[in-house]
Amino acid sequence: MNKAKELLEKYAAGKCSPEELALLETWYLQENEPKAMLKPEQVEQARLAVWEKLAVQEELPKATSKSSKLIWYWTSAAAALLIISFSVAYFTNKPSQVEQQQISQNIIVPGSNKATLILADGQTIDLGLAKEGLLNKEQGIAIYKTKDGQIQYQTEQNNALTIQWNELSIPVGGYYSLSLADGTKVWLNSKSKLKYPTNFSGDTRRVELEGEAYFEVAHRKDQAFIVSCKQQNVEVLGTHFNINAYPDEKGISTTLLEGKVKVSAAGQSLVLKPNEQSLLIGNKLSIHQNIETEDVVDWVNNDFIFKNEDLASILRKLSRWYDIEAVYPEELGKLEFSGSISRKKNIQQVLKIMELTELVHFKIEERRVTVTK
Repeated sequence: MNKAKELLEKYAAGKCSPEELALLETWYLQENEPKAMLKPEQVEQARLAVWEKLAVQEELPKATSKSSKLIWYWTSAAAALLIISFSVAYFTNKPSQVEQQQISQNIIVPGSNKATLILADGQTIDLGLAKEGLLNKEQGIAIYKTKDGQIQYQTEQNNALTIQWNELSIPVGGYYSLSLADGTKVWLNSKSKLKYPTNFSGDTRRVELEGEAYFEVAHRKDQAFIVSCKQQNVEVLGTHFNINAYPDEKGISTTLLEGKVKVSAAGQSLVLKPNEQSLLIGNKLSIHQNIETEDVVDWVNNDFIFKNEDLASILRKLSRWYDIEAVYPEELGKLEFSGSISRKKNIQQVLKIMELTELVHFKIEERRVTVTK
């Protein structure tokens, strides 16, 4: 009996785990995502729709014999578990299966909006604890925390400005965004740092990046914007691009979404067009075309999107986001996966879905995740 039929029988008997329920109902919810809390009759309609859609499914996606590539899908919103949690709570007036699981296990939750702002004088501000409003004012520059949890720099008029450098540091399991004094917007991924001046002057606007960031650079015709990483510089006038410069990745990748950028490294330089990506490995700078940029900036939209990505790379991303240590045999690290998962899920939910492929299994001990076949 194939996997889909087994899950259907478990579904009918009410024996599906929360992860299996999420997987089944996702096939319906991916096309019919609920926009509000469902009524009881809508819950039943959704369940019937799941059965109708699954009746034509012969089996769940499996690895191909040649490439060991998998396809496993999970909706990027919390909708998949909404029907389950609501219906159980409504009809039994008891905690849902997911809630019971979270009570009985040490759930490793996803990252959140947190960072540390380091001012020029060495003062530090925990942005996760800071209240909305004015955070600091110095040398004609006001720093605010906005209602939606961003950092914003504003230049006060008629004040003599002295350029000072600030640093935004994102811990493992965190992310944050800010608006620089020129209006440039920056999103920082977990385990990243950005050093930047509180005000820009002269013919260049320079910032320093470690880790990963997505930039929407405010256009200034006579003032180039330069992002300096450890081994390369990216120069633009105004555009949208992503830089991944984590030390534990194989190289530094720069991906262009809009406009034009110049990448310089190791005595070489090249110009990127939209949907192109440069990759610096050692002293070699190369260019790749027809990049699906949505996959590159998935983290900005709180998603993981994998396209034929090896398990080792996936686990590095999960480690930075969930603050875990991943241990796995080298041969399993080469398995390739494709799919999309919301970064808002706890890691137990993510790993359980991956285990349904039956190619890998995970054991969680505190914050250590061990992968086995």
